[in-house]
Amino acid sequence: MRLVTFALAALSAVCAPASHSGEGFPVKPVRLIVGNSPGGANDLLARAVGQRLNEAWGQPVIVDNRDGASGVIAMEIAARAAPDGYTLLLSNSQMPTNMLLGKVPFDIRKSYVQVVELVTQGYVAVVNPALAVSSVKELVAYAKAKPGAINFGSPGVASPAHLGIELFKVATGANMVHVPYKGNGPAMVDLMSGQIQLLFSSAVSVSPHVRSGRLKALAVTGPRRMQAMPNLPTVAESGVPGYELTNSYGFFAPARTPAAVVAAINRQCNQVIANPQFKARLEADGVDAAQPNTPADYRATVGRQIAQLEKFFATPGISKESFR
Repeated sequence: MRLVTFALAALSAVCAPASHSGEGFPVKPVRLIVGNSPGGANDLLARAVGQRLNEAWGQPVIVDNRDGASGVIAMEIAARAAPDGYTLLLSNSQMPTNMLLGKVPFDIRKSYVQVVELVTQGYVAVVNPALAVSSVKELVAYAKAKPGAINFGSPGVASPAHLGIELFKVATGANMVHVPYKGNGPAMVDLMSGQIQLLFSSAVSVSPHVRSGRLKALAVTGPRRMQAMPNLPTVAESGVPGYELTNSYGFFAPARTPAAVVAAINRQCNQVIANPQFKARLEADGVDAAQPNTPADYRATVGRQIAQLEKFFATPGISKESFR
């Protein structure tokens, strides 16, 4: 929540008025579509952004929660919306996954304008304290010695966290059982109660529970250690060379949204993510501000995500069918 509050305070200065020429926008309410139910990470971010944009624009920014089908419902609504700047989609790395699994009947590179990448976020591997492991190596050894004894949760089938643990299983030979949930919140509750034993989740979500002793943190999934939890090694450091799992969040608009509107939003968002104080506060919550980027840069980033996912689905031991 601290991340969201700060990020949106900073984003209040992001979006200046713009129209087809980049000026005078908006003159009516703006709809911000989120593919999660209220209370999820995307929803909290969207509501905080919406509040600040309301203050900056003098127009309501209405968060429209369209939960279901791992974000597909929200994606389809946004793709069909009028390309006038009054419908935006806040989404993450789930989008290319949905496309590659055939969950949406369109190419996201053509159906949306990639406006700007805002942040990237690694995960923290956390376990229930009753599980007799204190490191990634011990987790792998336990899962191999007791096949199927560890249940791991995820916010949903084919979510980034789900894909990340499936890749971890392939890389290590760990035998664990997936239990999908409708969001991270219910999965966290069951992890603390012992219904499941493992979860990959954000630092801001797990930190209070790690400090209280209700959860045990083993490692972080990003390419380097987190400032928020500097004593935790990466999964790669912990005996799984090359392993990395991050999630990317950004703004998307329907294809054919005026370039001047897109450029105005992008330009001002970059002013925020380049701010040293903004970056420092994000890092304190285990989140990295994206490097300043253009819509073309973000389009290229999404292209790389698609290529990485295609490689993932071609990995021996991974079946697309298990994610549909």
